[in-house]
Amino acid sequence: MWAVTRYDDVMYVLKNPQLFSSQGFRMATNPPWLGGNPFSESMLTMDPPQHGRLRTLVARAFGASAMARLEPRVRAFARQAVAELPLGQSVDLMPSYALRIPAYVIGDLMGIDPSMHSRLKRWADLITGGVTTVKPDEEDRKQLARDAVKELRQSFGELVERRRSEPGEDLVSDLVRARVEGEALSTDEIIAFMSLLLVGGIETVVNLLAFSLLVLVEHPELLPRLRADRSLIPSFLEEVLRFEPPAQSGPRVTTQDVELGGVRLPKGTPLLVMIGSACHDDAYFPDGDRFDMGRPTPQNLPFGHGVHFCLGAQLARMEGRLALEAMLDRVGRMERGSEPIIWHRTLVVRGMATLPLVLHPA
Repeated sequence: MWAVTRYDDVMYVLKNPQLFSSQGFRMATNPPWLGGNPFSESMLTMDPPQHGRLRTLVARAFGASAMARLEPRVRAFARQAVAELPLGQSVDLMPSYALRIPAYVIGDLMGIDPSMHSRLKRWADLITGGVTTVKPDEEDRKQLARDAVKELRQSFGELVERRRSEPGEDLVSDLVRARVEGEALSTDEIIAFMSLLLVGGIETVVNLLAFSLLVLVEHPELLPRLRADRSLIPSFLEEVLRFEPPAQSGPRVTTQDVELGGVRLPKGTPLLVMIGSACHDDAYFPDGDRFDMGRPTPQNLPFGHGVHFCLGAQLARMEGRLALEAMLDRVGRMERGSEPIIWHRTLVVRGMATLPLVLHPA
């Protein structure tokens, strides 16, 4: 792959899907040994006009009115999750905070039974990073990914069939009722939608919540500022998104011969668009490796650009704000725990597998 690292070049790729196809995602996430991946069939891997027709189906689920209805439930659950965290001892904040809250939110949106929530993140990991980083001789990791795809297809397929006979007030029921040019979506198309929502709705928010805490640990002067002035939280979160974008890169493939950054790329060339690098480009973000809450906001690039701009950007920001508010209500200081942080191995997403911290009461 060619790595596209500068802000201007990254934006040029994202703004021109006719030259740089999202089929690159399909190539990266559906290797021959996998035998199919519903995430690879989602609208994330599609180009206009097919992409636009499908996007309209789920856009209203993330509109302003939908967010307003969802906010009280998210706030209540965030407070519950934080209230149950132990204080004064080392605790892994990934499963108990950073994963628990977005898994609840996306599970609630899709009408998934809470008993399934713990499996959602594992599936999201294995159908993305668990596919893109497998080496040719890692047969055990290949089998883990195949098993995850099988479990996901079966579980989501059963949920779709239940909603066909017993529709409810959830996104899966909306997809069952939806029509594209007069035709209902197939079960496979709905499962592909659900897989995209699973990855987009959990993976990115998990890392936003985790990095918010890590930044507060590494910059302890910020926590009392945020506790004293909650209006600073949105600016803080925007800088977290720029400083540590949850989605660090995105695969693309050229549709024709093209020149990019002074390099001639033939048709069919695979690219990796490095959003994390672009967000640290000093030409656009002076002293880009320094965390600065005073930068102009919002920083939308972490959510992509153009036709594939993240539908859930406002939901992610809302979850980040409400989760952090709940944390600030209970915690006055935090520090590294006794165990080291463990990082995920993945091509596209940068994130932690464990985040051991000690929380001290407010």
